Amino acid sequence: MYYYLIAIFVILLDQLTKWLVEHNMYLGESIPIIHNFLYITSHRNRGAAWGILQGQMWLFYVITVVVIIAIMYYLHKAAKGRRLLGTALALMLGGAIGNFIDRIIRKEVVDFIHTYIFGYNFPVFNIADSALVIGVGLLMIQMLLDERDSKEKTYGENGTHRP
Repeated sequence: MYYYLIAIFVILLDQLTKWLVEHNMYLGESIPIIHNFLYITSHRNRGAAWGILQGQMWLFYVITVVVIIAIMYYLHKAAKGRRLLGTALALMLGGAIGNFIDRIIRKEVVDFIHTYIFGYNFPVFNIADSALVIGVGLLMIQMLLDERDSKEKTYGENGTHRP
């Protein structure tokens, strides 16, 4: 249940921030937060990351439903007693549902976080995207930890094989 609360928090924060941008900014408007680094920019995206697959909503509906089901399955089966894995999956679930809501209701995703990292004009994104990226990052850390634990069980701490 704890992990679903994380997902719900991500969904609510994502939808609230998108609503605020949608109702308080005109499309294309940009508000500087940290000059030459961080801006709030009202942007819409009918595709996936970096605008790929523009207008392929049916594909996003199918993929997102499959992803949501898979994440919920792994939350129930694999995350018990594994906080890092559960948190990673909860963030991914909240992010997937946040953008799914946009695609269903608005027929596009509201993006607004606009950064310039080391002079690179990074594509505009949102809270759901951030949760997805952080969740994937945590999942990768969990996988590395699992791999290390597996090797220690097989080879022992001094690198020799245990029979």
